[in-house]
Amino acid sequence: MVKVDLNCDMGESFGTYVKGTDEQILPYVTSANIACGFHAGDASTMRKTVKLALGHNVRLGAHPGLQDLIGFGRRSMDLSFDEAYDLVQYQVGALMGIVKAEGGHLQHVKAHGALYNMAAGNEEIANGIAKAVYDIDDQLILFGLAGSKLIEAGEAVGLQTASEVFADRTYQNNGMLTSRREANALIEDVNVASEQVIHMVTEHTVKTVQSKDIAIQADTVCIHGDGAHALAFAKQVREQVEAAGITVQAFK
Repeated sequence: MVKVDLNCDMGESFGTYVKGTDEQILPYVTSANIACGFHAGDASTMRKTVKLALGHNVRLGAHPGLQDLIGFGRRSMDLSFDEAYDLVQYQVGALMGIVKAEGGHLQHVKAHGALYNMAAGNEEIANGIAKAVYDIDDQLILFGLAGSKLIEAGEAVGLQTASEVFADRTYQNNGMLTSRREANALIEDVNVASEQVIHMVTEHTVKTVQSKDIAIQADTVCIHGDGAHALAFAKQVREQVEAAGITVQAFK
């Protein structure tokens, strides 16, 4: 049986308000990555998003990012091992407390934005993140870009890892995502996105923007919830993936 987890970044708003698309998308995903306050989110938003996800039986994950609200955590910073360790430990610990108070269980950790991309290629940052997650709870699953330094670091420290692929992003020959600064970074056609996901999950390859097929492991698929047509995108990707005979389910 071919199966895959579908995840979505959520709770990236403020106050008691949670983006309407978050609640609407929850029926179509199996894991939620909840912002922890540094790049977006705050205590009230974190708690409300946790409750919404629990109500839909969606697995909970922490989504720590760089401390950069203005840049939405998408601007790179020069981090040491200790700095990466501390900022991840702080944010994951905060969400873990809220999850426990609401009677839930934190399943995974997925870094956000620039922190995620930096950890994909920077061994020191990847090691700092992996060690922080392991020291908090060695049963947490570490999500990371397929084929990245972060996946290697997680495995080396003894964590279960989940290699992540993206429905709406294009790839370079080295396996990295195309920079958002490039015009061809995003896939906006849901049919193209679904075809890419199905191919990655079943064939374990993806076609790069340079038209080369490269190997890729797809344990979990990210569906972004902040696009112009996020709800329709999530719904159609889920339906087309299942129509291809792929079972969509969370990690157990």
